[in-house]
Amino acid sequence: MKFNVPDMSCGHCTSAIDKAIKSSDKGAAITCDLSDRTVSVESTLSAAELTSILKDAGYESSIQ
Repeated sequence: MKFNVPDMSCGHCTSAIDKAIKSSDKGAAITCDLSDRTVSVESTLSAAELTSILKDAGYESSIQ
């Protein structure tokens, strides 16, 4: 799944997103692209669960 995360702007953001998702799914594969402000996630979690995790971490997102 790929998410648009418009407020993701630096390495701290990508680290916080990675940590938040992996706290719920340790096996998740996460790729953050700062230039496009997107996050690609391979996970057993649903899109709704991932959106909620991103929001709880302080990042609004939408599925691309």
